[in-house]
Amino acid sequence: MTGNYQRKLAFAFIAVFAVAVAFSGQALAEKKLMFAHVYEVGHPLHKGALMAAELFKERTNGRYDMRVFPASSLGKENALNESLSLGIVDVIYTGAGFAGSIYGPISITDFPFTLRGIDHWKAYRDSGLFKELAQGFSRASGGNEVMAISYYGARHVTANKPILSPIDMKNLKIRVPNAPAYVLFPKAVGANPTPMAFAEVYLALQQGVVDAQENPLLTIQAKRLFEVQSHISLTAHITNSTLTVVSGYRLSQMTGEDRAILFDVLREASYWVTEQVIQTEQKLVQWFRDRNVEVVEVDRAPFIAVVEPALMGGSMPFSKEVLLRLQAIEE
Repeated sequence: MTGNYQRKLAFAFIAVFAVAVAFSGQALAEKKLMFAHVYEVGHPLHKGALMAAELFKERTNGRYDMRVFPASSLGKENALNESLSLGIVDVIYTGAGFAGSIYGPISITDFPFTLRGIDHWKAYRDSGLFKELAQGFSRASGGNEVMAISYYGARHVTANKPILSPIDMKNLKIRVPNAPAYVLFPKAVGANPTPMAFAEVYLALQQGVVDAQENPLLTIQAKRLFEVQSHISLTAHITNSTLTVVSGYRLSQMTGEDRAILFDVLREASYWVTEQVIQTEQKLVQWFRDRNVEVVEVDRAPFIAVVEPALMGGSMPFSKEVLLRLQAIEE
């Protein structure tokens, strides 16, 4: 860990601890929970968190008051994961890929073409495999529990040309997050993956520092990346998920009844979030076309064929057996 990273993490802990102390000083008639995440207040995930908080208070007859802290107000994702393990915050959202840094196999769905689409994703959500991976994460994290999973969106490639086959990505300089799951796809098709901070992407595309980038449609809209890219190719190469994770320390202090209620409301909220994201994605295709952005349908089969050897190569954070079990899940 670098000294700079340690200092940032320490400051994040101080901020979270200060809120926690103030929070605990409120009326003792209610038990207080802190739900923290990095998403903006307009995102369905934040609205889902508010929904869960309201339902939890209602169904526990006011025994609990769960407050939601959005937009990294209590720290970035790494700090929130640390705070959860320390029992400073009680509930967080974290990406499946980020959770994979704690328990590798649970990141499997953040790797390219491990899922066939939204129906396959839903079948995985409801599968025994997902339950097993969630249990593995719980053991690896010291008891923190994955209580729900939400669909975050399919990632697509934007560029100033259509991307219809792997050859169209040859030598393409494409911005990706600096993580193995995201670097794998462009490397496999002969592109030049270029990790950089997300805040720099718009200007980098505008100035030609990079040729392309990849993100869900909601992000492409929210960050106005369509202003500096003429084409969105619907590669759907990664199907992103967000996990709702609850502190094991907090769960150990709750009755079985209240744990069951918390599980139910978090799961209900995740189902609502998933449907909201799906509906928004469907509307956005036409929204982009109305703004003269070329949205291109893509035959994914050639891309899948190129990426598959890497997924089966044995160097992934999940076993070949787990991958085959995932692919065998029927919609």
